[in-house]
Amino acid sequence: MASSTLGTILAVLASLIITANALVAIALLRLIQKTGSKGLYFVLNLAVADTMVGFTVVGLVIDELSQPFCPPQIFCVLRMAFVTSSSAASILSLILVACDRHRAIRKPFHYFQLVTGLRVGVRLVGLWLVAAVIGFLPVLIPGFQKMKATDEKCSFFGVFQPTYMLTVFCVGFFPALLLFIYLYCDMLKIASVHVQHIREVEHAGLAGGCPPSRTTSDMKAMRTVAVLIGCFTLSWLPFFIASIVQTVCPECFPYKVIENYLWLLGLGNSLLNPLLYSCWQKDVRLQLSQLAVGVKRRVLLHLGNSRRFPGRGTKSLPTVSCLRLQD
Repeated sequence: MASSTLGTILAVLASLIITANALVAIALLRLIQKTGSKGLYFVLNLAVADTMVGFTVVGLVIDELSQPFCPPQIFCVLRMAFVTSSSAASILSLILVACDRHRAIRKPFHYFQLVTGLRVGVRLVGLWLVAAVIGFLPVLIPGFQKMKATDEKCSFFGVFQPTYMLTVFCVGFFPALLLFIYLYCDMLKIASVHVQHIREVEHAGLAGGCPPSRTTSDMKAMRTVAVLIGCFTLSWLPFFIASIVQTVCPECFPYKVIENYLWLLGLGNSLLNPLLYSCWQKDVRLQLSQLAVGVKRRVLLHLGNSRRFPGRGTKSLPTVSCLRLQD
């Protein structure tokens, strides 16, 4: 893939990642202020981590579009370490979201006692510490670094040894995938038990006309986790499998295919996460729609003032009138 083409793709991907996650983060902040739900901080942290992925990709866009730009070794190592840390934080945030939904289903009556502000804060701090250790492991262990050619641009396999990918796969990706599968299977088991209990109550004629809200909530949580697991697996599994094959057999798989295609597929997961939540979560969709309505109202108000008072800005109107119009 040509350097300019790759740079353009990275620029578009970074812009979409930053915009989508920023909008979802704003919607989640509004939702947290209204509901006070501590569990939403895990989803908010996911949006923040994915936004950071977008910002780290911007640096790679500059490298691809600037000709020529061949930074020193330590600069490339630190840049790719930041990219890896942000991606690791995104993956770890997915795990926290899945664990939170699993806890809400498994212990619904004790959920609010278990998920306190202090515990949420400790988990989030621990998450970023672990992500930093994973990303900056080549800095801490120079054996994971590869000497970059002086005329070579910054690239993942240009500065990191293939053994580093094997370490990340064994320590990070593979355990995360197994944990995802376990959580989903356990939630499926719990939901099936709930459905069985409801059928027994309905068969006994004790259900009346009450809707099975608990089961509906469980199924929504399971659907969200299932979609997250599927997108996470499809996005990152090809990259890690190709990287492991490259470690075992360096001649079997070209580096450029992994870096130019499979790695982009993994970064695409940071774009899928906010799209999934904006599509599947009704509360997030509602906040986004209210945000869009508010922006549209302000734009129409600004255009109306410009037509009414040509050559004069909105400052000509008193503040009171603006507040009344907004109300």
